[in-house]
Amino acid sequence: MTRVLTAGRVEPTSGDKRSIVVFLHGYGANGADLLGLADPLGEHLPDTLFVAPDAPETIPGMPGGYQWFPIPWLDGSSEEEAERGMAAATDDLNAFLDSLMVDEDVLPEQVVLFGFSQGTMMALHVAPRREDPVAGIVAFSGRLLSPELLADEVVVRPPVLLVHGDADDVVPVQSLPAAAEALQEAGWQDVYAHIMKGTGHGIAPDGMSVALAFMRDKLSL
Repeated sequence: MTRVLTAGRVEPTSGDKRSIVVFLHGYGANGADLLGLADPLGEHLPDTLFVAPDAPETIPGMPGGYQWFPIPWLDGSSEEEAERGMAAATDDLNAFLDSLMVDEDVLPEQVVLFGFSQGTMMALHVAPRREDPVAGIVAFSGRLLSPELLADEVVVRPPVLLVHGDADDVVPVQSLPAAAEALQEAGWQDVYAHIMKGTGHGIAPDGMSVALAFMRDKLSL
């Protein structure tokens, strides 16, 4: 049984909804952590609704912090617990996206998934296995989980933008070329990459500019 995800939202500044950006936050954060990006992005994407769900699991000892699934090297969980959590979160996110598109009356090609860190892991795992491709995936500072399974499990190949700081001490920058290689080996044509110079585990202005240009192009705005 899927869990219902609670989400914050920022309405289109134009009042006319033509697209949706779904923010998927990182480990220990919440939807509000990325929803603040809606203001600067909304100036350039006036017809876009921004939605940011909280991940389904709270984290003991971290008030207001959520996780999509346990991370063994951070919380001491087992690999089996992490795999079960990932499978459950995948079902939760798919149900959330299905409901969102019906409720907001949009098509998959009007939706971008914008992930950061663990949210990127979710976006890169879930979107290729859905029935219909979203407009694109913006993948900040994360990694592609189980790359060896992708070629056999992929259903659709939406465009992907990989962005990473070269000073990231949480998720190594080497995760970017590893993800790009696995995506291309699985048949992707549209894979883009940007390295944020001197940036740690975060989102720098140059990365945001590249992400904005990617979203405007893929949403045909």
